[in-house]
Amino acid sequence: MKRWAILTVLLYALALLLLTVPVIQIAFAKWGISNNDHLSFKQTLQVFAAWPYWLWLGILVAGQVLLLLLPVNIAEKRLPARRPLKTPIIVTAFFLANLLLAGITAILCAAFKEGGFLPFAFLSGNVDNPSPLDCVVGVIIPLFTFWLIWAVVFRRFARSDDPDTLLKRSTRWLLRGSILELLIAVPSHIIVRRRDVCCAPIGTFWGIATGISVMLLCFGPGVFFLFVERFQRLKAKSSDKNKPA
Repeated sequence: MKRWAILTVLLYALALLLLTVPVIQIAFAKWGISNNDHLSFKQTLQVFAAWPYWLWLGILVAGQVLLLLLPVNIAEKRLPARRPLKTPIIVTAFFLANLLLAGITAILCAAFKEGGFLPFAFLSGNVDNPSPLDCVVGVIIPLFTFWLIWAVVFRRFARSDDPDTLLKRSTRWLLRGSILELLIAVPSHIIVRRRDVCCAPIGTFWGIATGISVMLLCFGPGVFFLFVERFQRLKAKSSDKNKPA
């Protein structure tokens, strides 16, 4: 089962890598309007040299690994029905918090252009001249707050749900949340790009990237169970052939 889980994680990481350049190219293509923030193919490839890209990719892959711990235990029938399910709760809450934060950022950028980042500067305590560290602090505070709220919500579900039900609920919420977030981020990105502004497209594109990444993430358990089902069928056929006539 662990081998199938590793294969699922590798497929997820490969999908993210293959989608990186096309998504950036589409999001920052020259659409024939007045903006000048379009990126060439060569400029797009530079994203692979940026450490924040690999950090985010590592977080996503780690999240997929942690989210697959529950399906592996279910498939191997090692998980008691009422065992505390902290890992899927924490992981699901974290990515739902990211979706919520990315959606709010996209709305703020569409409504207030570069002014959409001011709330994060305000949270950092340095509105006039925020440094990169201030911006990071301004993002971490709401992210941690949303994470805590979602963790409390899913903790209440874990008290009554069995592991399989909790897994389905988590993936369903992640999928619905990512779709809703994309319905916000994509129109917001179109709006800010038509305005020919500087920094706002970065905020809306972050929403698009987050939505796509989490959407693919939530398919991991489903893909894993497809592998498991296929493995069990092959194992059953092999057992039937080895039975004495």
